[in-house]
Amino acid sequence: MKNILLISISFLLLSACAQTTAFIGPAITVGSTGNVMQAGFSYASNVAVKKTTGKTPSEHVSLYVEDKKQEKKIRKEMVIYLQSHIEIMRDKLNLKNKL
Repeated sequence: MKNILLISISFLLLSACAQTTAFIGPAITVGSTGNVMQAGFSYASNVAVKKTTGKTPSEHVSLYVEDKKQEKKIRKEMVIYLQSHIEIMRDKLNLKNKL
């Protein structure tokens, strides 16, 4: 097991051009559960997603998170904008009532 782990780590560190993220998940699966079929399916699905969409599954997740962060930021800006206009309108209405 130590030799396999050493070879895997060496492969990850020495292969600058290879996509290592698709290999890390299945390697961990094999190491922790010993289920080679599950690891193979995991690797195959990662490769299929990459070929189909051009992005890795982790890239899809990071883009999804960024989109959600952007939505929250826009919502906060809208709330601030609306609150400021509500205050302005309240001030104007209070001035009209006093005249």
